[in-house]
Amino acid sequence: MSTDTAHRAAELRALLHYHAQRYYVHDAPEIPDAEYDRLFQELQAIEAAHPEWRTPDSPTQRVIGQVLEGFAPVRHAVPMLSIRTETDTEATGAEAFDARVRRELELDEQAPPVEYAAELKFDGLAINLRYEQGVLVQAATRGDGETGEDVTQNIRTVRGRPGAGGGIPLRLQGPEAAVIEVRGEVYMRRDDFEALNERQRERGDKTFVNPRNAAAGAVRQLDPAIAAQRPLSFFAYGLGEVQGWPLPATHSALLDALAAMGLPVCEHRAVVQGAAGLVQFHRAMGALRDALPFDIDGVVYKVNRRDLQQRLGFVTREPRWAVAHKYPAQEQMTLLRGIEIQVGRTGKLTPVAKLEPVFVGGTTVSNATLHNLFELRRKGVRIGDTVIVRRAGDVIPEVVGRVPGLRPQYVPNFRMPRSCPACGSAVLREKGGIDHRCTGGLFCPAQRKQALLHFAGRRAMDIEGLGDKLVDQLVDSGLIRTLPELYTLGLAKLTALERMGGKSAQNLLDRLASSKHTTLTRFLYALGIRHVGESTARDLARHFGAIDRLMDASLEQLLEVNDVGPVVARSIRTFFDQAHNREVVEQLRAAGVQWPEHDGTVADTSPKPLAGQTLVLTGTLPSMSRDEAKALIEAAGGKVAGSVSKKTQFVVAGAEAGSKLDKARELGVAILDEAGLKALLGAAG
Repeated sequence: MSTDTAHRAAELRALLHYHAQRYYVHDAPEIPDAEYDRLFQELQAIEAAHPEWRTPDSPTQRVIGQVLEGFAPVRHAVPMLSIRTETDTEATGAEAFDARVRRELELDEQAPPVEYAAELKFDGLAINLRYEQGVLVQAATRGDGETGEDVTQNIRTVRGRPGAGGGIPLRLQGPEAAVIEVRGEVYMRRDDFEALNERQRERGDKTFVNPRNAAAGAVRQLDPAIAAQRPLSFFAYGLGEVQGWPLPATHSALLDALAAMGLPVCEHRAVVQGAAGLVQFHRAMGALRDALPFDIDGVVYKVNRRDLQQRLGFVTREPRWAVAHKYPAQEQMTLLRGIEIQVGRTGKLTPVAKLEPVFVGGTTVSNATLHNLFELRRKGVRIGDTVIVRRAGDVIPEVVGRVPGLRPQYVPNFRMPRSCPACGSAVLREKGGIDHRCTGGLFCPAQRKQALLHFAGRRAMDIEGLGDKLVDQLVDSGLIRTLPELYTLGLAKLTALERMGGKSAQNLLDRLASSKHTTLTRFLYALGIRHVGESTARDLARHFGAIDRLMDASLEQLLEVNDVGPVVARSIRTFFDQAHNREVVEQLRAAGVQWPEHDGTVADTSPKPLAGQTLVLTGTLPSMSRDEAKALIEAAGGKVAGSVSKKTQFVVAGAEAGSKLDKARELGVAILDEAGLKALLGAAG
């Protein structure tokens, strides 16, 4: 029995390794998450009962929850040396390195070009991974080159990204050499970094300065469980100590061999000839730099042949056969001259740093975002400070911190304005929130385009033809400043716009005319009141029946509405407390926008035959739009969900129904066509 259990543990480890590879590397999972979790828990139970069977490469060892006392020192068997850095122009730096190599190798002008392996210089944290018999047994930082820190438990958590690779394997594929030390870089992708910082801001926690610092902080985190929550990736680029494995003859062949072992190796590498090849690679990677999903600060040139590397040897602590050729820095220091407020399309107020112009990330930067007041205070930034500005890729430049000790004199903390700089409306911050917002809504010129697009939306006033480009023209030309002015447009004004013919203009005018006859639900949703979606708009319309009763409702009366809580109630009250918002409503009514009203009810007592039932719509129905079908279902008390589950009672399928129909069949959910839906509603009624 014991032998059978041990065999099962080995089988589970192999299965979990395989399925993790399918999920994280190939983005082609073969089993559902629940099944993976079941196998994982089975292995955990076996290892808990028989800890002597637990192996270093077991999937259960990727995350160990206890807090470590500290990091143990690791003496590198082969020192982790740095390489020389060139910061000259692409031609000068490459040519200077090639000339040194040729001189050291005593090559004359007639000798053929030297072959180089060219690769990226990643902006992360250097790591040494020690594999014994193919199993990861230790991971260490570079440290001082001679001695690093043991970060094995944290490195076990580096899984990379589904479909993007970058994970560190716990067991190598292929040769089980006595020792193979793999060297590479732990890094954080830009999108992972931005998402991590956004989560930090939402929680009110400290944000990270840049992806490299975030990656280094995660690797050197004492609690591996916390490290496991940080999205890290890895690229291999070299070797340390090796025992029992024949080394390839070239560096490029070495990288191919590492990739064959299951180690992530960056695809952006090349074998080039001479200085001209180095210049071309530097130029190509520089053009690609901003499009890469991770940060690089340069490229690395290495003599490709290992026998030539050995001939060249080392000088002090640097190899003569390699050099790093850097690009312009993505972080620079400059003076913060002032702070201005930018009002976004949704009313969010963002403090923007006005900087002494500085060249960073390949361009001159004079403005940088400070995100919000809490972020600004957390960084301790004040006007007159010398600050660090970062620009990477096409990310908006940001101030990541100040340089301590360089503040010339006392300067008070920056305060957010109480009124919107664009329209003068009150500025509020929701309780527990971090963003300050203008309450001007429909009145605020900074929010004008977004308000118009939302108002014209299919689920709002349904003004077909009023899209982004036309709204830009209408606002930028000064034809439209407020929502009611939409209904003052005439044929002459519209045809004067670029690419607006007579037929298109007349079609838009016809849609504007028909939009005047709407429902209170659509009208309320079209106003764009913060936190008021379609469902809330419908509940408000049912409860109050008339716009005037809603505009005059107290907080207590608003809280009587189904699913309206304190946050939504305050948002509605704040919106209608602004005189200009009430004026917009009156002007729209004066322009002829109308809807049926009723006396209002405290509770909707109409029959709800589909109450408690969930339906899913998929495909195109013959005679009604999906919105119309949804409205009928909701009027009957049903709920329309976006996905099929065991809790779904019916799936209504039209032409070209997709995966939802397949899912319904798989789960045995009842399937209706349009006639079946009408019969259901008719029978229910």
